[in-house]
Amino acid sequence: MSTTKRTTPFYFGGASSCIAAMVVHPFDLTKVRLQNTKGAGNQGMFATMIKIARTEGALQLYAGLSASILRQATYSTVRFGMYEKIKHQVAKGQDPTVWQLLIASSTAGALGGFCGNPFDVVNARMQNDGQLPLQQRRNYKHAVDGFVRIAREEGAASLFRGLGPNMNRAILMTSSQCVSYDTFKDLLLRYSPLQDGLILHFTSSTLAGLVATTVCSPVDVIKTRIMTAGSSDRKMSSLTIMSSMYRNEGLASFFKGWTPAFIRLAPQTIITFVVLEQFKKWHASWNDRQLLVAKI
Repeated sequence: MSTTKRTTPFYFGGASSCIAAMVVHPFDLTKVRLQNTKGAGNQGMFATMIKIARTEGALQLYAGLSASILRQATYSTVRFGMYEKIKHQVAKGQDPTVWQLLIASSTAGALGGFCGNPFDVVNARMQNDGQLPLQQRRNYKHAVDGFVRIAREEGAASLFRGLGPNMNRAILMTSSQCVSYDTFKDLLLRYSPLQDGLILHFTSSTLAGLVATTVCSPVDVIKTRIMTAGSSDRKMSSLTIMSSMYRNEGLASFFKGWTPAFIRLAPQTIITFVVLEQFKKWHASWNDRQLLVAKI
């Protein structure tokens, strides 16, 4: 593997993900709305976005943005940061193998999923609020208000609803996203005329986004339904939801919202990795300048 061996600050991945989240949030909201659509019917992505803008206002496409940013600041900071740290540790200075990358990504994903779960719950609820009847809407003012109200009204344990599928999704997301990005990047460097630069990063991250969307879709749908369920349904397990979805809605229900998920995840993956690579480049240049100054 031709992944860089130089370590970078822990927060680079989280900062890159926060920038990406601000760009793709409307697609994330649409994905959540589609995933919560019960039954076999499934309105298209753009039709759903237009309906939201017309009935709730265009700004409602950014509902839950504060929670989304806080989620990335916790979830992605941990998973990207730990992935880089563990990857360098298990490789022991050598080029990491695919198995070593999978170990690093699985561990980092589990930790990131756990740390980001509270704001993931808030994010899912804020995004889904607009399609609920008025009397059922929670009307959180912002992410912190949602966090406090959930803890006060439902107990702190409610902030970790869907933790199992969320951690599973985080493991799958980090593995499929980070490992596939590193793998595609290595293969393209070896077997294509592409050089290490923007085009390589763009191509590798696009392919990684396609892999990650497909792998994570079933767990993502289940996670969303658990997190947005009302208090009367809080005892639903992942297996119960899976069984009900398959029986009542068919296999295709596990891929509801795939298109907005890909349209969201592809640019998010591209922006995240391109910005992350730039951060690494700037950090390396800064280190080189510091070493040069120290020698002088």
